[in-house]
Amino acid sequence: MARSQQTFNKIEKEKARLKKREEKQKKKEARKAEQKSSSKGIQFAYVDAYGNLTDTPPNPEDKIKVDASSIEIGIPKKEDSDIEEVDPVRKGKVSFFDNSKGFGFIIDSENQEKYFCHVSGLIDQIAENDKVSFELERGMKGMNAVKVTLI
Repeated sequence: MARSQQTFNKIEKEKARLKKREEKQKKKEARKAEQKSSSKGIQFAYVDAYGNLTDTPPNPEDKIKVDASSIEIGIPKKEDSDIEEVDPVRKGKVSFFDNSKGFGFIIDSENQEKYFCHVSGLIDQIAENDKVSFELERGMKGMNAVKVTLI
């Protein structure tokens, strides 16, 4: 004679599952009833002039009319009065130059910045402590001195 397969624990779990299902069904029905009773329509939220959310619509008289052609997209062009005439030729002193490797450094006399100089950017032969004039060009690791000539 075999024993029953229903244990006390299985029975309790089944009761809890059924109770949970009934509660879920009751909540669902309550939500449906609440939705039918409060059918006011879609609620709106408006944004006022200061960026705050409000429930009142904005006043159409406060609207500002903007001409689409007056909107500039991108960076505004500089006028001739904004551009200063800057001399691209700078003066400096050679702090280090290695002829065998073909590079060196020049210290600008105005701002004491050190700029890299390659042999391909030389017009005259230079050596350490020479006074030179040069122009700057953006390189991969910063500004490079090019068109280097002796003074």
